[in-house]
Amino acid sequence: MAADEEKTYFKGRGAQVNPHNKFLKDVYVKAYDEGIDDWEEQDKKTSFIFEHSKTIVNKVDSPDVEMAYSLNPYQGCEHGCTYCYARNSHQYWGYSAGLEFERKIIVKKDAPALFKKFLEKKGWDASTISLSGNTDCYQPAERKFRLTRQLLEIALEYKQPIGMITKNSLILRDIDLLAEMAKHKLCMVYVSINSLNEDLRQVMEPRTTTAKQRLKIAEKLSEAGIPMGVMVAPLVPGLSDHEIPKILKAVADAGAIKAGYTVVRLNGAIGSIFEDWLRKNFPDRFDKVWHMIQSCHGGHVNDSRFGDRMRGDGNIAELIRDNFRLHCRLNGLNQKEIILDHTLFKVPCAQTSLF
Repeated sequence: MAADEEKTYFKGRGAQVNPHNKFLKDVYVKAYDEGIDDWEEQDKKTSFIFEHSKTIVNKVDSPDVEMAYSLNPYQGCEHGCTYCYARNSHQYWGYSAGLEFERKIIVKKDAPALFKKFLEKKGWDASTISLSGNTDCYQPAERKFRLTRQLLEIALEYKQPIGMITKNSLILRDIDLLAEMAKHKLCMVYVSINSLNEDLRQVMEPRTTTAKQRLKIAEKLSEAGIPMGVMVAPLVPGLSDHEIPKILKAVADAGAIKAGYTVVRLNGAIGSIFEDWLRKNFPDRFDKVWHMIQSCHGGHVNDSRFGDRMRGDGNIAELIRDNFRLHCRLNGLNQKEIILDHTLFKVPCAQTSLF
């Protein structure tokens, strides 16, 4: 990285730019060096914005993801993963998909009450609800606000099946609830790992837990009887796809029984964010990696077609697919189907007062 780029590089953050929010008409820029003394210092720290939502559970219509409903107690994510598809949704809240996605975290403090209200809707069929369908429910904010733990307590009380995916070891705090849910076949947990290279993780996913800790998540949850899977996602051709064999062996040894993957796709504002990041961190490999990503999406860095957008197509995408399937088979992954129990769901009876 060049010296002048180092001076403007925000360590501990994934995105290095704040691309314009396409939904906003006005653009704010630094016009004069002497105009705003603290321009470079403003908003460096993470701030929390409290939002009162009308609903908390969303129906998922995409055929490319294995979830019917998602629940996200937080919007924006301090993990700072450069490739995160959830960045685009931050624009709906009036913020940039870049640095603001990592610095301005929307906290839905009424999520537990809204979750109860949803579960008590007439005709609810107890379909599996996925936590972290958009942003990580165990991101750093959870340590302070504990919304995810409250949601799990409600799910256990109502016997509501839950799917989860995270890359934060804070999930081990809630192993007591997850283990109890697992006894009733009410939960399945995935951990996300796309590289075992710590140097790559630190710049691509700067505020996430290490790959070693993520393997510990799989190990500890498996030992507690909680069915574990791993999403090797997203694989970045030319940066991390060669790690497939090592990752799948490591997660299988840690106790995971399921594995899936995606190939990186850079839709919307994520394209410019990732391109800027890639140029600054891997200038010698930029052209190669960028062209390999394009080769997986018909000459572009994103393909929105259902069926192709998550896995890509073309020679490189096929090589990734075949390599992944081979090493899943060699490591005994995806041999067992996990079926959650939807028959136990019941709205608890309200306690009546004696007075």
